[in-house]
Amino acid sequence: MTAVRIRGIEMYHPSNEVDNEYYINRFAEAGVPVAGLLKALGRDKRFIIDNQEENTFTMSVAASKKLLESAGISADELDLIIFTSQTPEYLIPSVSMKLHAALGAGKSTLCYDINANCAGILVAMEQASRTMMANPRVRKALVVGAEQLSVHSTDNPVYHSNFADSAAAVLLQAEEGEGGFIDSVSQTNTMVIDNSLFPGTGLSNMYRDGVAPTDVHVQFTPFDDSVCVDSAVECVQQVMEQNGVKAEEVGHFLFSQFSVGNNKLVVDRLGLDESKVHYVGDKYGYTASNSPILALHDALKAGKVERGEYLVFWTVGAGWQNIALLMKY
Repeated sequence: MTAVRIRGIEMYHPSNEVDNEYYINRFAEAGVPVAGLLKALGRDKRFIIDNQEENTFTMSVAASKKLLESAGISADELDLIIFTSQTPEYLIPSVSMKLHAALGAGKSTLCYDINANCAGILVAMEQASRTMMANPRVRKALVVGAEQLSVHSTDNPVYHSNFADSAAAVLLQAEEGEGGFIDSVSQTNTMVIDNSLFPGTGLSNMYRDGVAPTDVHVQFTPFDDSVCVDSAVECVQQVMEQNGVKAEEVGHFLFSQFSVGNNKLVVDRLGLDESKVHYVGDKYGYTASNSPILALHDALKAGKVERGEYLVFWTVGAGWQNIALLMKY
């Protein structure tokens, strides 16, 4: 049996730390109160790029190099590189190819990008794991998720005051044995399919006369984000029940870091031990596609996660789609 395990995780975020007061004051000048929103979602600090040198690509290179060094492997050992983002620095070539070049990966390394919005890194890990379980030639995979929504949402209070910039890199390794990736469950419901749009104009209209930069920015129509809670509960419950794992057997639950309130609703509905649900959205802001992995990285640094324990991941992407993963760390 092939077990796909998490061998290592590293992250990178810019050095510029911004607190809630900045956004409260910024949007107060426009007559938009955000203090209540920030409290409800569980914000305090976040890290934001404040220079022209950093972006999702540079952050991804930094996180990936740190990961390879800490894992003690060279880039030419990688069989697969998957990059996920809704704000990639490049569409051509793929950012995974740019990473390949920057890291010095080998000629047999398969590279591709995906965009599953905020569900990105869990979808990428699921796809990588299933590929590795089916293909004996793919033994080591680098999965990277990065976001820089700050530059694309300067006039939008919800996105700009909540989202943060970062990159997370995960090394997956296929080995003989049991454990690692076990299963996943997904749900898609397009009831709010047009509530978050980027580019706001669509790519084909970006250069037309009369289109301002702010027209290209993220266009967001507010909605009750708790609509995803029912699906979250169903996905988490299903992935555990179908694999005979009880909630009390799970070491940690690594959920979306978008809303501490939604996480509490999921905890209450499932009757989970809240101490096992690691939240870092107050420390790092909402890092979108990589947020559940950022939570795991933080829990690992704190010495809270042990090898061999069950982990349940869940997150939700714009539009919306839920995905839950069950792994044995």
